[in-house]
Amino acid sequence: MSNEIQREPVTSSRVRADAALARLHGLYPKLIDLKLERLQRLLADLGNPERQLPPVIHVAGTNGKGSVCAFARAVAEAAGLRVHVFTSPHLVRFNERIRLAGELVTDEQLAEALDAIEAVNAGNQITVFEAIAAAAFWLFARVPADLCIVEVGLGGRLDATNVVSPVACAITSISLDHQDFLGLTLVEIAGEKAGIIKPGVPVVIGYQPPAVADRIVAEALALGAPLLRKNIDWSILPQGEGAIFDGILLPELGLKGVHQVENAGIAVATLRAAGVWPNPEVLARGVAEAEWPARLQRLRGALAVLLPEGSELWLDGAHNPGGAEILADQLLEWRTPTTLILGMKQSKDVGEVLRILMPNAAVIYAVVEPGQHLALPVEKIIEASGGVAIPGPDVRGALSQIQHPTRVLICGSLYLAGEVLKLDAGFY
Repeated sequence: MSNEIQREPVTSSRVRADAALARLHGLYPKLIDLKLERLQRLLADLGNPERQLPPVIHVAGTNGKGSVCAFARAVAEAAGLRVHVFTSPHLVRFNERIRLAGELVTDEQLAEALDAIEAVNAGNQITVFEAIAAAAFWLFARVPADLCIVEVGLGGRLDATNVVSPVACAITSISLDHQDFLGLTLVEIAGEKAGIIKPGVPVVIGYQPPAVADRIVAEALALGAPLLRKNIDWSILPQGEGAIFDGILLPELGLKGVHQVENAGIAVATLRAAGVWPNPEVLARGVAEAEWPARLQRLRGALAVLLPEGSELWLDGAHNPGGAEILADQLLEWRTPTTLILGMKQSKDVGEVLRILMPNAAVIYAVVEPGQHLALPVEKIIEASGGVAIPGPDVRGALSQIQHPTRVLICGSLYLAGEVLKLDAGFY
């Protein structure tokens, strides 16, 4: 996907789609309201496209679910399958959310789908995410494909994507996030994520803390869903830059970071549970070709050249304590000092993220980009750091303060990541 994040002309179809999205924003007072009744009514009026999809893989979790989707798509496409994908949020272009048989949805296809949703919805209350999910299912039912990969938006049990009938499910790492919607404890959050489990449908999980694993196991047992657990029903171990999955040697993974080994394993185990099991050569090619922007992504564009010669610039969308733990492990793995540039969303736990990252960071700069959605002010980040963080005050400003070769990691928000990708591509 990285080579698809580029500036494109504003077409009449893009204008039409943007106008439809703007109107949809006015149909419900809350951006998030986890209920299924509104979407089920709309889908019924559309002829239930969610029941007319290719075999579906449904992926929930707090951290890693987008990477699992990326690995699963890459392997399935390496095997010659046509794959639909629905993910969120987008980083640069809205079209990133919907992939039809291997290609990002075009402006015309998106506008057509949103027009259809608007016409059938007839002004009834619906959240924007529910409308987008309906548009994705409407398109997926009309374009032939062999597999459909659907990422949960938020939670699982009451998420808008939980109207599909999957052939396999996956639940990735669970962390404290969105507690105002999902519960205050990991076990409560796990219960919401486990809400995607369906009777008799296999569900794949990676490592989970014991109490979290117990909650997922209980849900699977209650529904008679076969549970495929890491180190019990499948295994994956790092091997150099690659991994070994159930005895099969995989080469260097397309997604970087020690944490991606488990995500690759979850993806491959889920594909196998769904009946997609290519030969080892195809499997190896697929995991090597996986792409997913802002997940420990090396930047080499307009921002990277602002750093002293010999530096490296990396970007990661980690934005919660679980993601911070993963980044902290990566900082240790790098073994040499890393400078952090941190910008976060207002609703996130900046104090806990900083507590986890600060011991392994050489320097921390606090930033906000002008287009960053609901950005936490620079002063709040500095305050949460105990005065340790240095004002950027934006990404370019932070990079300009670095005088010696170093490794730099920009992190803290997917919304910041989107703005950074635009900057690195020279959009501004």
